[in-house]
Amino acid sequence: QVHVVESGGGLVQPGGSLRFSCAASGSISSSDVMGWYRQASGKQRELVATMTSGGSTNYAESVKGRFTISRDNAKNTVTLQMNSLKPENTAVYYCKASYYGASQAYHYWGQGTQVTVSA
Repeated sequence: QVHVVESGGGLVQPGGSLRFSCAASGSISSSDVMGWYRQASGKQRELVATMTSGGSTNYAESVKGRFTISRDNAKNTVTLQMNSLKPENTAVYYCKASYYGASQAYHYWGQGTQVTVSA
């Protein structure tokens, strides 16, 4: 069993910054891919940013240049630094830890953390 726990989030004014972290722990060691997704009210969950254990990153076009993902493989943690936040970034942000075996992929989600960007 793998547990994924997020910390951080909250309320911030437009143009502000937030940083939150996620830790995956349990029966499987370092995740192959860790990342962040978000789901705004009435919309589907979408990718924000992911990072492989090798350091490759993938960002949504809308956050490039403003958000930065980083991870600590030894601790199996991932962090998302969000700058220049906009009201449209308001959503519940979820951490995901993925493991790819020889024949099967395993995906574990955190409980989500609310981010509200409002004046």
